[in-house]
Amino acid sequence: MGQKDERRFAFTIIELLVVIGIVSILMGLLLSAMQKVRAAAARTQCQNTAKQLGLALHLYHDTRHTLPPGHRSPTHPERMPYSGWCVSALPYLEQTALASRAEASYRTRPSPFYPPHTDLNTVVPAFLCPADSRTLTAQTSIVTKNVVAFTAYLGVAGRDASVTRDGVLYQDSAIRFGDITDGTSNTLLLGERPPSADFQYGWWYAGVGQQLTGSADMVLGVREPNLQTITEGAACGPGRYSFRAAAGFNDQCGMFHYWSPHPGGANFVFADGGVRFLQYSADAVLLGLASRSGAETVVPE
Repeated sequence: MGQKDERRFAFTIIELLVVIGIVSILMGLLLSAMQKVRAAAARTQCQNTAKQLGLALHLYHDTRHTLPPGHRSPTHPERMPYSGWCVSALPYLEQTALASRAEASYRTRPSPFYPPHTDLNTVVPAFLCPADSRTLTAQTSIVTKNVVAFTAYLGVAGRDASVTRDGVLYQDSAIRFGDITDGTSNTLLLGERPPSADFQYGWWYAGVGQQLTGSADMVLGVREPNLQTITEGAACGPGRYSFRAAAGFNDQCGMFHYWSPHPGGANFVFADGGVRFLQYSADAVLLGLASRSGAETVVPE
């Protein structure tokens, strides 16, 4: 009777390294797939939020027969200076109580940056994109030290918010759908742009913007200029900024142009209420899409 073979089999060093390599590759592929799924989910959620904002502005138009002002100047007859389309949309976003508080606060004090305007720092999820976790809580602005909440979507003012104002939402605008002769399906209403890196721009409740026009706060042009004082060594240069990716949330110059945390482009709401994801390569047609009555022939990508 033969002896029992008690030899034990084991991995060689080379076999072990191969297995580790295969596992590492599989883990990398799995993590990459998970990141893509999360990014797609965030983009879809942002699109759904944008659709609700578009619907709210349509309901406002149905009630008032005009779209709200993109931003209110101190001389606007509603006497709610530096507020804009976000406050106007509140009753149509199931935020009637918040809208009533804002109106009451303005009746008490016209300056929206001091008490009783406590809702300056109230986070309203209807204005936010979950891909930007900074906005899920109020933040302190670096320059003025206000504690503020934000909007991830800005009204499209046209080429720019301070001079041409050939879009749909800009300071003291009162545009009717009938004024959009380019067609509501060919005209931009809102676009994604995260708050500025210093939290000084992108306030939903009220904001002065560049040169008191609301520029870069709640309205923005697709060729918005940098209107700030530019000194030697300034982070952002002069000129007009086009639709392109920013270098992340810490890119202060991203405040001057539409962009999003989603790879490859940003969501835009059209005046017909539709939402489309436009690639950065669509920048060439964005000027045509931003104007309400320029008679341009554009085919969005």
